[in-house]
Amino acid sequence: MPGDIRLTLPTATVLAGIDCGLRYGFDLIDASGLRAGTVYPILRRLEEAGMIVGAWEAVSRSRAEGRPPRRYYRLTSAGETKLAEALSRYPGVARTFEKGGSGRRAEA
Repeated sequence: MPGDIRLTLPTATVLAGIDCGLRYGFDLIDASGLRAGTVYPILRRLEEAGMIVGAWEAVSRSRAEGRPPRRYYRLTSAGETKLAEALSRYPGVARTFEKGGSGRRAEA
């Protein structure tokens, strides 16, 4: 059901990472320290719940860069609401990406 998602610390971390400008799975894994077996199922559940929207990049771009295509994610308005709940429940998550330098929270 859209909107129904269990708000765990890893889920909160993924939402905060997307909000900070980490747009694809490997970036989230690299910056958060979470494992791929944690991040990718969370991304799938968040997308199914309508919290994020994902889109594949053009295959020509990934081929030109010699890597597999990336799926880029962004928060929806429902995701932004869930992120606010997550930051309230897990205030330390906001500090996870502060020093990354590329995200919105890092610039604030």
